[in-house]
Amino acid sequence: MSLHRFGPAAFVSVLLLAACQSEQQNEADSDEEESPPIPVETGQPTRGDVYAMYTGTAPIEAYAEADVIAKVHGEVRELLVEEGDEVVKGQILARLDGDRLRLELNESKANLQKLQRDYERNIDLKSKGLISDGDFEKIKFEMQALEASFNLASLELDYTQIRAPIDGVISERYVKLGNTISVGESAFRVTGLDPLVAYLHVPEREYRHISAGQPVGIQIDALPGDPIAALVSRVSPIVDPQTGTFKITVEMFDEERRIKPGMFGRISVVYDVHENALQIPRSAVVEETDLLSVFVVEDGLAVRKTVTTGYGNRGMIEVISGIEDGEQVVTVGQISLKQDSKVTVINQTDNGELAADTIDADAEQQADQQLSENAPTD
Repeated sequence: MSLHRFGPAAFVSVLLLAACQSEQQNEADSDEEESPPIPVETGQPTRGDVYAMYTGTAPIEAYAEADVIAKVHGEVRELLVEEGDEVVKGQILARLDGDRLRLELNESKANLQKLQRDYERNIDLKSKGLISDGDFEKIKFEMQALEASFNLASLELDYTQIRAPIDGVISERYVKLGNTISVGESAFRVTGLDPLVAYLHVPEREYRHISAGQPVGIQIDALPGDPIAALVSRVSPIVDPQTGTFKITVEMFDEERRIKPGMFGRISVVYDVHENALQIPRSAVVEETDLLSVFVVEDGLAVRKTVTTGYGNRGMIEVISGIEDGEQVVTVGQISLKQDSKVTVINQTDNGELAADTIDADAEQQADQQLSENAPTD
């Protein structure tokens, strides 16, 4: 069969096919050009101080705490304090039965007074040579022994008054009126509330950042509101080789007595600050491998800009370079954007202004999530 017999028909078929493909391509291009703009929310970068901090968790503890023990055996005759009462060092908390010790003290006092009179007479006798040096020294040593016995009896009687060893508050009372307690038995627990401390175990990679005197913010679950101000009082000079952490002591004072030992605290140690830094919500940053970028809206189009970021806290992140003040940064909807995608700003009011607090709302939404992600498990 000869090919030239089908030449004209084949040629017409090729032309028709090319025309159809061209028409389909034009329709596809038309559909792409007429695709609806992508709805996004935008906000302008803000300026403010941004902090570099290490965040961890730890229970609040009393710096000073002591069990008050009985130093003599006896019956509890009087209780002078109750749980919750504030006490000072040396204050009497309870009194024990001291009748027997009082009699022993009186006996020791009488024996001492008798021997003191004998000693004074022997001084005259010795000066006249009527008593040997050995007999005089014997009476002198006996008198010193009785003085020691008298002082010991006086001390034993004083021990019937149970005293606070430190300043603080009565956190526990172990005895009741009429109980007979033995030597070494606990009667009270005194907890010092000034200062309160928290011990935080920090990874060794943070050692160069942490030092004594740095400010600390503590958020306590039981006390909603602003963080409580504290400071780093001590940094351990060693790293625990088993855990790879070092211990820091955070110290706080609470004049209002709102913080109680045992409360759980979220602790943020601030080790650097950049003042008046340009900030955007962390959610606005698009991460692709090692590249960080954001989308800004220019003339109804999404424009990708590479950015360099710095410190971040409470849902915001510092932008060192890449964008400027006043640019409209896409904070919601940027995941589906490409370069020069058409967008419509849905948080824009009728007069063309952005709805207030857009960036603040995005930042607050992520703040708690970021804190929980940064908090290590101690």
